[in-house]
Amino acid sequence: MKKTFITLFPAILLAAVPCLAEECRCAKPACAGGRCCAESACPETAPNTLSPCEKKNGWKLLFNGKDLDGWRCARKEGLPASGWVVRDGELTILSKKEAAKRPGDLITRDVYKDFILEVEFKLTHAANSGIKYFYDPKVNGGTTLEFQVLDDNHPDAKKGRDGNRRVASFYDVMPAVGQEPVPLGQWNRARIVSRGNHVEHWLNGKKVLTFERGSQAFRDAVSKSKFAKWPKWGETPAGHILLQDHNDHVSYRNLKIKPLD
Repeated sequence: MKKTFITLFPAILLAAVPCLAEECRCAKPACAGGRCCAESACPETAPNTLSPCEKKNGWKLLFNGKDLDGWRCARKEGLPASGWVVRDGELTILSKKEAAKRPGDLITRDVYKDFILEVEFKLTHAANSGIKYFYDPKVNGGTTLEFQVLDDNHPDAKKGRDGNRRVASFYDVMPAVGQEPVPLGQWNRARIVSRGNHVEHWLNGKKVLTFERGSQAFRDAVSKSKFAKWPKWGETPAGHILLQDHNDHVSYRNLKIKPLD
């Protein structure tokens, strides 16, 4: 009887307490932060909302599902007149065929240094976009680090070096490894973690890339990329989050961030 109690106790305890993972964001089969978590303790919330646990742990919404509050054009003040559409809780950049006049990229009004960022994105056939971070329009020609958002049918997937332009990669610099995107028309879950110089890319609950900004390995990879002409490229300490207009139809939702600084 004593042996049975010892065997069952951890499972009972796990189910009885609220999610204690640092980020308090559950992913199957475990919390994305690496700590085991009972699914019943962290039920999924409706799109573009925060659970009480997330609010308590410092998460904030970047997109409310209704409008572009908190966002602006990357190259000018204000919002684009067309091209970016908010509909049915989704933020969509229309394709060039749908909106010939390009609206350009969107950026958050706030800047971030250390953070955990989560974004869901839905691709169409051969679509290209990107989630950029540490963006500063006055630094390095406005270029910055990018979590690649791309369907493998796009020609860019075969360019670059060692697959560093495929989905979830550090665009044109470092390839993601073992990424498993969902079928077209379904939602992928991107996650970017920045703590000091340490950066992680996650896709659908799986860590697919880790690097240290400013390290020799980082600078060597940048020296082989299209960004090589800028000294200390990608080492800006803080910047905006950016969603890229790349002429293709891509949708976003559940944009959430937890500042760590």
